[in-house]
Amino acid sequence: MLRKAGWDPADKSQVLTEHPSSAAGRADYLLLDGRGRPLAVIEAKRQGIDPYTAKQQVLPYAQDRGAPFIFLTNGEVIYFWDYANEDARLINSFYSRRDLERLVTMREERLPLATIPIPTDYLRQGEARSVRPYQQEGMRALDHAIELGKRRFLMELPTGTGKTDLVCLYLKRVIQANRANRVLFLVDREQLAKQALDAIQDLLGQYPSYWLRPGVIREEKQITVCLLQTMISRYTEFTSGYFDVVIADECHRSIYGAWQTSLTHFDAMHIGLTATPAEYIDRNTYRFYQCKDGQPDFSYPILQAFRQQFLVPYKFATGITEIAAEGAEVDGEQYDPVEFERTWTNEATNRLMMQEFDRLAHQNYQQLAPGQKTAPGKTIVFAITKHHASRLAYYLNELHPEHGGNYAAVITSDVADADEVIRKFKREELPQVAVSVGMLDTGFDCREVLHLVMARRVRSPILYQQMRGRGTRTCPKIDKQKFVIYDFFKNHQYFNDSDTDVFTGTGGGRAPTGPTTPPGPPRQLVELGLPDTWLESVHYVEVGPEGERVDKQDYITNWENVVRAESGQDPAIEKVRHGHPLTPDEEKALAAKLNQPKYYFNEDNLRNAYRNPIGDLIDFVKAALGLTKVKSREEL
Repeated sequence: MLRKAGWDPADKSQVLTEHPSSAAGRADYLLLDGRGRPLAVIEAKRQGIDPYTAKQQVLPYAQDRGAPFIFLTNGEVIYFWDYANEDARLINSFYSRRDLERLVTMREERLPLATIPIPTDYLRQGEARSVRPYQQEGMRALDHAIELGKRRFLMELPTGTGKTDLVCLYLKRVIQANRANRVLFLVDREQLAKQALDAIQDLLGQYPSYWLRPGVIREEKQITVCLLQTMISRYTEFTSGYFDVVIADECHRSIYGAWQTSLTHFDAMHIGLTATPAEYIDRNTYRFYQCKDGQPDFSYPILQAFRQQFLVPYKFATGITEIAAEGAEVDGEQYDPVEFERTWTNEATNRLMMQEFDRLAHQNYQQLAPGQKTAPGKTIVFAITKHHASRLAYYLNELHPEHGGNYAAVITSDVADADEVIRKFKREELPQVAVSVGMLDTGFDCREVLHLVMARRVRSPILYQQMRGRGTRTCPKIDKQKFVIYDFFKNHQYFNDSDTDVFTGTGGGRAPTGPTTPPGPPRQLVELGLPDTWLESVHYVEVGPEGERVDKQDYITNWENVVRAESGQDPAIEKVRHGHPLTPDEEKALAAKLNQPKYYFNEDNLRNAYRNPIGDLIDFVKAALGLTKVKSREEL
């Protein structure tokens, strides 16, 4: 076990055995530094004896010899004890001489974190940025937890709020305080690894860093970026004490099975980052990071990010075709809608979705971002399979022959030069649309994205949050005000992610069914070849000015309370109460008053809430006053 950590027990300049102590008997092993000074005592017990019970027996040895650390082992388990600072804890392997020497140096030079100022601004890609209040709050939360002796930390921040910047700025403070020297940054996607390394080299350029890739010899640099999938097969190359800090990005995916083994191998401070809201984080994640269920060490709710305008709000263009909703029956055989693009497909359904997205996106892109010059703005289409992605891209390119097949591009794991396609999508005018399966769901940062197209069912709340997060980043360059999610499978209704402002769109239309030459379906995928039409025409559902989610019944209740409260003060409402008609100017003034930020009540919202597509403001005022009942769509 010692040899695996680089020690040579036969070399007396490294390891002394049965070394006597004038005050406290003998130590089983005494580990020495490069100058012959005691580093650590090893107390070895027989198998079957819990070595933790030998703490007080070995402590006088270490204190008498001036060794700052103690290892306790029975050949099966190992405890490491920095007895001046904390209790003994289980580790996977002995520390190397270099690990222990580094710890001694850090102990001698350690500073209180409070003496290292939390930054107020920083440079990112040559641009001056302010550290946001919640990022400063997150750093203070970590400081507090560290000072209390905690060694594992969980931070929850929505996609687009600068988790990577925050953790890099924090690492700089931890290194400056001599609390850490070597850092491991773990991610589970190549795009995340590239983005993490870019951020580290930009913000922590004074500390050497590299990406540890499969089949590449590791480098002795201060910061290592690595895929979890790579570390699973390589963690035994490192001692347990090699890293002082381990960062796990999207950590909820990394605490199971072999992935957790690669994490727990390192006896380090562990910082877990996730964009998944607290209510969706598995309790095993909380336990791994030593948190109570539902209580990360720091959380920044997405609604707060919308209110404070650190994220861009969104609206839905939502509709579903008959075949996507209900499936089909052909020659007595039933085709389940859940199996769409899994066992069967229908060209007209896919064409209809792409045509409607393209039409709406070209109409609204400059309202979403006044500075966007090229129509329709950057778009991500989430497809079901690779073949599905290929056909959706084909249909989109067919709509825009002027771009020579470059309007939409497929980005999947088997596409040659996928990284180059991603680079072009992010930095060049074309392609405008990226159609993907999986690769762009998470770990993809393109601030210019104005449109997300959900051409698939989503039933995982975590995946849904991550997909939605592809559009939430701010982009001052194009004056991005909002983005649209084109939801063709009613995912937002499944997750109750709607209900503040509703704008009815034209929708409608049928997909053409003439001969075409898109990529043919795989042999096992049945092409139905049926015409399709909208079961529910596409309409806009706006997630409000502050991104809040409002239940329809709550909206009606708030409306009724406001109207009743104003009825004794507002002359226009009083006229309605007494059955007198309003002049056009009076009605316009009342509508403007009720649609101010204090209320955000308007006819479109009220029609949606009451499920009445033809009601007007006066109808809804009368309903709030109890003078009439508004009929629902089904009752009309």
